[in-house]
Amino acid sequence: MPVDDRPILLIGAGGQLGQALKSTLGELGIVVTATREDADLSDLDTVRALIRETTPRLLVNAAAYTAVDDAETDAERARLVNAIAPGVMAEEAERCGAGMVHYSTDYVFDGTQDRPYREDDPTNPTSVYGQTKLEGEERVAASASTHWILRTSWLYGPNGSNFVRTMLQLGTERDQLQVVDDQIGCPTSTLWLADATRDLLRFVNEHEDPSATAGIYHAVARGQTSWYGFAQAIFQNAGMEVDVDPVDTSAFPRPAPRPAYSVLDTAKLRQTFGIIPPSWTRQLADTAPHLTVGRSSGS
Repeated sequence: MPVDDRPILLIGAGGQLGQALKSTLGELGIVVTATREDADLSDLDTVRALIRETTPRLLVNAAAYTAVDDAETDAERARLVNAIAPGVMAEEAERCGAGMVHYSTDYVFDGTQDRPYREDDPTNPTSVYGQTKLEGEERVAASASTHWILRTSWLYGPNGSNFVRTMLQLGTERDQLQVVDDQIGCPTSTLWLADATRDLLRFVNEHEDPSATAGIYHAVARGQTSWYGFAQAIFQNAGMEVDVDPVDTSAFPRPAPRPAYSVLDTAKLRQTFGIIPPSWTRQLADTAPHLTVGRSSGS
């Protein structure tokens, strides 16, 4: 097969996942990066122009409106960024013959199930954020582009606003914290997710028909915990003595509802690409040396 030397276009390169992807995607070829300043996803003409000027062989969309509570009162912008723009990207990717990687969320599920969610389980988002992310999935899937949609959850990493950096900051300010113990999920490191994305794409590049593996995959750490359990592990890893008390979600009323149980089953990812996620505790230990303190504005 002829070598395709067109670049990879990474949209959302300034976000916490985007920054992790910059180095791993660089192992696969030339990467053209676009931050929020380069491409405002609410300006669809700018999005189209960026893709047409770059003519990539692969488009990776790591951009999203992730302020879960703000989305409840900013639904129009959340829908533009999370749903409409990804659909436009997929159309443009098909137009220039590019594959597309798009990231989604565990919040497309309502959290009422008692076993890990599989890719083909019924979706039922309960928040505007989850609804817009599901619509984004549907628009990408409805396009003629060859696409891989990776649902992930509870992302954290060295960059951006996230739960781990917030806990580390609060741990320097307080001796005691209350953390929700009745929401269960899979904390996932951006560093691992970036590596998993690279490994998925390497697998695709080594096979004749990329479209054979196109579809939705769950890409999260192995295992499960609550925000309370996660906080305890964060402080233990950091060697910080902080008294963490478990509380119910009702102790912290929020505009957007959260799923009580959003653990994702990764069997399809393993069976298709041979990607085996480490446990969430292993990912936390591996990511901890790269972490610094910082406040989180989102969820």
